[in-house]
Amino acid sequence: MKRTPIIGVMGGGNADFQALEHAEKLGTLIAEKGWILLNGGRCTGIMEATAKGAFETGGITVGVLPDSGTETMSKYITIPIVTGMGHARNTINILSSDVVVACPGGAGTLSEIALSVKCGKPLILFGFDPKSELAILMKNQGLIMATSPEDVVQKIQLILDK
Repeated sequence: MKRTPIIGVMGGGNADFQALEHAEKLGTLIAEKGWILLNGGRCTGIMEATAKGAFETGGITVGVLPDSGTETMSKYITIPIVTGMGHARNTINILSSDVVVACPGGAGTLSEIALSVKCGKPLILFGFDPKSELAILMKNQGLIMATSPEDVVQKIQLILDK
């Protein structure tokens, strides 16, 4: 039996309305595909939005939490992984994901992008300005850019089908 794909969606704790709306839609689409959503598990930003979309669609949501408890966990996480590792938990996020989707965020998201590249994980950038230095650098590395939640899911499917 083939294992259910785990899709890691990384992104900032602070995000604008459009990014949150797109993140929630992405979570919904991931759940509709029957994939598992993995994220940082916190009740803020991209993490909360993707978990909400997946959870409310009946999907499985895994949150890899930085703390030694669940106090900051999103109510939309069905499987919490409590690490007590702080930012080091980003390594678990990346290594546990079959495909990584990076949405805009801060230094934590940038570290997850770097870990994805370093570990050879398929990486899709979503919501980044295609003319930004990061997007140009990542495109030159052969990484994938997506323009909508539907585009992300289509590109994930192409990766999984290889």
